[in-house]
Amino acid sequence: MTQGAIIVGAGPVGLMLAGELKLGGADVAVYDRLPAPSGESRGVGFTRRAAEVFDQRGLLARFGDVEWAQGHFGGVRIDFSKLDDNHFSVRGVPQFRTEEILEGWLAELGVKVHRNHEVTGFRETEDGVVVSFEGPDGPGEAEAQYVVGCDGARSVVRKTAGIDFPGWDATRGMYMADLVGAGVRQRPIGEQVPGGMVMAFNLENGVDRIVIHDEKLRPHEDKSQLTFEVVADAWERMTGESLHGAEVRWISAFTDTTRQASEYRKGRVFLVGDATHIHMPAGAQGMSVGVQDAVNLGWKLAAAINGWAPEGLLDTFQSERHPVGEQLMRNTRAQTRLYLTGDEMEPLRAVMRELVESPDVARHLAGQVSGLDVRYDVGATGHPLLGLRLSPDRELNLADGTPTRIAELLHSARGVLITTGDSREAAELAEGWADRVDVVTGTWVPADNAAGDDPEAVLLRPDGHVAWASPDGGKLRDALERWFGTEG
Repeated sequence: MTQGAIIVGAGPVGLMLAGELKLGGADVAVYDRLPAPSGESRGVGFTRRAAEVFDQRGLLARFGDVEWAQGHFGGVRIDFSKLDDNHFSVRGVPQFRTEEILEGWLAELGVKVHRNHEVTGFRETEDGVVVSFEGPDGPGEAEAQYVVGCDGARSVVRKTAGIDFPGWDATRGMYMADLVGAGVRQRPIGEQVPGGMVMAFNLENGVDRIVIHDEKLRPHEDKSQLTFEVVADAWERMTGESLHGAEVRWISAFTDTTRQASEYRKGRVFLVGDATHIHMPAGAQGMSVGVQDAVNLGWKLAAAINGWAPEGLLDTFQSERHPVGEQLMRNTRAQTRLYLTGDEMEPLRAVMRELVESPDVARHLAGQVSGLDVRYDVGATGHPLLGLRLSPDRELNLADGTPTRIAELLHSARGVLITTGDSREAAELAEGWADRVDVVTGTWVPADNAAGDDPEAVLLRPDGHVAWASPDGGKLRDALERWFGTEG
């Protein structure tokens, strides 16, 4: 049976994309080479925008009580409490926990995750793709309209499609370990020490994560040869503290290799997450940007599978998300040099500490790390909200008096037109798109940082970004046709 899409890779990004496609009414399956989740967690949190994305689908509450963390740029602290918008990120959530939550969500939606199915390649046909895999019962094939590579830095999908992955080779190596009983002093955003940098923070339930950058350490590509003794020796040499008696949960090594795929789409092939961008970890951006990639693509690809996608909609995945990836490469490379270079970088760090006292500078750098500064070209100008995300925390009283939040209106991953009492004409026009766009009427709840700036009406895409706003945001019909196709 030909499916709508096959997703290769069951990490957080692939799982998120699968859920988005299913919410959009598309038939989707996920293939992963591992027989079970690895239980490993390179990522231990996510940015503010990723938290908002989870909130928009009703998933954030499943994480329970989370720790909201202050931020930094390359080790230079940014006081988020002084900024109007909420840039606080989530810390202490291991990646395997995120995967558990997302896979549970997919089970509720009825999406199948095919474990122990290693995709080895694919071939394109006139109207789809045929994916080849090695499964528990031997080799097999599956057909789909589209294939999406969420299969990491060494993506088989990217290589099979012949998509370039240019960038910068590794110049630095780092160690990472999760320990129990280490009794280590906490260094949550890192600490400069002679010869490098060390970081330590509580992960969960008494598990500490340590990270070590030794300026003399060369990139360690073969992780299988890494032992805890090597990691513990390096920590003691740089801090004077012994970790040798701790219980080891996991050790790994990584580098500052930085690459970005030249194309996020090639015909019926898409790349998302680490298959499109790899970099030095900085501010939990990697997985977070990947999740945002998935939410940008999901509703568009579902529209194409269901046959109502307007011309050019799928191409906006490249035009909207590739620049975000470029910015990610730039800011992580800058942070790496600021963070990990020795004493010769201290004058620049001192200047940066002075600069971030300026609200404009702090807002700019915080927006890059948190993901709240993303603005898309939605084909119209005139209103300050166009292309930006509308805060999921923004409150609205519905026509019957029921209070709600923007996040709750986006749970179904459909478009949403919010109208007030002065925008009845907009609501009537949108009835022609009722199978794709929900119309909600209400009044804005006054907010300190939004007083006087609320639109008379606003059209949200399923990813929460503003496609049209009144007044001065262009013609509503143009926006509906551009993002949601012709009238149903």
